[in-house]
Amino acid sequence: MADPLHPQKAVRRLALAILVASAAASAARGTTCAEQSAQFDFWIGRWDVTPSEGQPDARRVIASSREEKIAGGCALLESYEEPDGYAGKSINFVDPVSKQWRQVWVDSAGNTSEFTGGWRNGAMRLEGESRVAPGKRIFRKLTFTPLPDGSVRQRSEASLDGKTWKVNYDYTYVRRKE
Repeated sequence: MADPLHPQKAVRRLALAILVASAAASAARGTTCAEQSAQFDFWIGRWDVTPSEGQPDARRVIASSREEKIAGGCALLESYEEPDGYAGKSINFVDPVSKQWRQVWVDSAGNTSEFTGGWRNGAMRLEGESRVAPGKRIFRKLTFTPLPDGSVRQRSEASLDGKTWKVNYDYTYVRRKE
């Protein structure tokens, strides 16, 4: 029997419920969620993930990632994988009530994160928290910046107290040549 409290299953159920409610609310107001979700289109594609310039091992591919529109264009699904087996998925969408972007993340280590935010100063900026095994809470900031060459920089900051921040990772998503 499946474990109803398993973190990945719980996040999937939550994300699906939010997505369905979001789409229904948008339809009721006469706007389409696909129109609202265009702000994150710069991240759609297949990517090689590298540490950003100035980081150790910059330009060395450390992961692959694919971002695609799903649910009739109302959401963006991220599928991230590292060669060592670590993997994660996020679902990103505009909440029609708050008018903010939301992201729900779950990874193969059982960690979950939830973020909210929006487009400001040339980047998608999200804030929230991660819950990591065994039950530890970490405050987080994510910034996705489209770069002139078509790549995307994703920078994560983390804090245990919500006041003192450190860079958790700083990656560049380089579009794969198909």
